[in-house]
Amino acid sequence: MNRRSDPGGLTTLGDPTRARILRLIRDSEDGRALVGGLAAALGLRQPTVSHHMKALHADGVVVREPDGRRVWYSIAPEHADRVDALLGGTARTAPAPDLARIASDLAVRFRGVFSPETVRANVDESYELLARGSQSPMLSSRTAAFAAARLDALSRAGSRADGVPTVLFVCVQNAGRSQLAAGILRQLAGDRVAVRTAGSQPAGDVRHTVVAALDEIGIPLGSEFPKPLTDEAVRAADVVVTMGCGDACPVYPGRRYLDWDLEDPVGKPIERVRAIRDDIERRVRELLDELVPESSDTVSSDQ
Repeated sequence: MNRRSDPGGLTTLGDPTRARILRLIRDSEDGRALVGGLAAALGLRQPTVSHHMKALHADGVVVREPDGRRVWYSIAPEHADRVDALLGGTARTAPAPDLARIASDLAVRFRGVFSPETVRANVDESYELLARGSQSPMLSSRTAAFAAARLDALSRAGSRADGVPTVLFVCVQNAGRSQLAAGILRQLAGDRVAVRTAGSQPAGDVRHTVVAALDEIGIPLGSEFPKPLTDEAVRAADVVVTMGCGDACPVYPGRRYLDWDLEDPVGKPIERVRAIRDDIERRVRELLDELVPESSDTVSSDQ
């Protein structure tokens, strides 16, 4: 029987070495590791560790991310909670976020727009939404950024006074396709288009190969991170572009909805991720031409 057909079993974890491997991956700085580094930390030969990694990958417990000649391994997001339950504890313990301070600062930023009580409720909910799928040590700053984005979206919903169109890219994990599209559109459009992203089942972090594929063409992702899909993000958008997230995105009148049939870059070698990136770039350029026609901001040569 194919072990992937029963991913909930995690039968490979009966081996103590594999449990140690998963603990090292889980508690690493960025939640991923190379076979060579694992072998050195465990005092084992690389072929031995490779054998265990193949078993863990076959069971769907870990995800492979080829990076040139190297292969990074990380724990599959859908198994993170079960791995924690089996290993005991969680990844690195980060200080509890100061939600009151975050809310106080955002209340100043949105003074006259939202009451302090509304801001605090939004911050608390934003933290709860992010904490469900992320153990990032940066959860506090991510909560502040996510709450600010949600409040900004709420303030923009129903108002297009600035004339700047808003595009929302949505995929499943908000760690691959939607981040590629958003990064490219931000680079091409600048402040002519407001760009947001979300995921129906957001991962913990943006995929390393996605960051690399954007970086090599001069596009930084900066502090971007996977975010849950929320109602106000859709309400604030003029165009909603979905990428394989099914019916998870709510539909509101007055929005334009596009569904891009794109290959998921997760687990693909960098060469394939580049091809997906280039396909997305072509679509993004076509969308930008529709949203901001060149003729509208190009000065005639005879003027």
